[in-house]
Amino acid sequence: MTLREQADASIRGESLKASTLPAGRRAGLTIYGCEPDEAALFHEFAPRYGLTPTVVEAPLSGGNADVARGDRCVSVSHKSAITSSALLALSQAGVRYLSTRSAGHNHIDVEYATRVGITVGNVAYSPDSVADYTLMLMLMAIRDAKSVLRRADSYDYRLSDVRGRELRDLTVGVIGTGRIGAAVVARLQSFGCRVLAYDVRPKTAATYVSLDDLVRRSDIVTLHTPLNADSHHLLSRHRIGQLKQGAVVVNTGRGALLDTEALLEALESGRLAGAALDVVEGEEGIFYENRGNGRVEGGLLSRLQRLPNAIISPHTAYYTDRALRDTVENTIVNCLAFEREMTTWTG
Repeated sequence: MTLREQADASIRGESLKASTLPAGRRAGLTIYGCEPDEAALFHEFAPRYGLTPTVVEAPLSGGNADVARGDRCVSVSHKSAITSSALLALSQAGVRYLSTRSAGHNHIDVEYATRVGITVGNVAYSPDSVADYTLMLMLMAIRDAKSVLRRADSYDYRLSDVRGRELRDLTVGVIGTGRIGAAVVARLQSFGCRVLAYDVRPKTAATYVSLDDLVRRSDIVTLHTPLNADSHHLLSRHRIGQLKQGAVVVNTGRGALLDTEALLEALESGRLAGAALDVVEGEEGIFYENRGNGRVEGGLLSRLQRLPNAIISPHTAYYTDRALRDTVENTIVNCLAFEREMTTWTG
């Protein structure tokens, strides 16, 4: 069974064999940036697979990389950038495989990791977590939910000045149709709306069009493509200018997939009806912390949050019980597969 087949089997709920290492061999795994809910799952799953977990609450850094000495595999969170100095320190400690507990790996310099002898792997998890959340954000955006809920919290129960729209009357453009994007397409089709799609490698039965055509024709545009050098600001200032009057932008992918400054200008001018963003450029060091003291003033995020037509959530679309279990188990599966292959290489 290939690593991809193992990961997909885990997501389907099928049992995986723990006997992937030679009899009597026990491997270690150091887990960095590990939250309590993840730690509980690592302690539950790791013994089943013959792994000994070492849990580190702090994110990986050059200062704590030596904790992993003696382990060839480590696991890191997507919540903090992995610096080159940390990668070098891991390499010097003998680590040869790094599994990020996320589908994306833009927080890691993969090229540098390769140069210092570390293979980087990501994980597969239930696409339904992000797909469900994406549909929720779409519905909230087209029903003016932010303003409705804010007024209700202040005991103002009048109808909104903005009438809602129904998904079946709209055209939705899905940019990126991998596992998550395809799950979004399937949900949208069940609502009866028109669905357009763009991907460099079409994978679904959706109607595929060029990116510029999708942007011009869609009432809602939703982003589900990985972030890399080619997709940075894929929804550029020019393309945001091509969006329909009254269009809505949804992003549960990565913040830098769109030009946030240009999006802000379009929202502030009223040319776009709204945006629903679970990810935002510059979120690093802000999301996943309690910022109730207001120390985010002056940036793009604070400007977005002040707008009545912008819904912001803190990179939480993936966060469900099923997806978290998938993430932890598939991290372990990835590390075991690497250990097995390394055992083969070294005889």
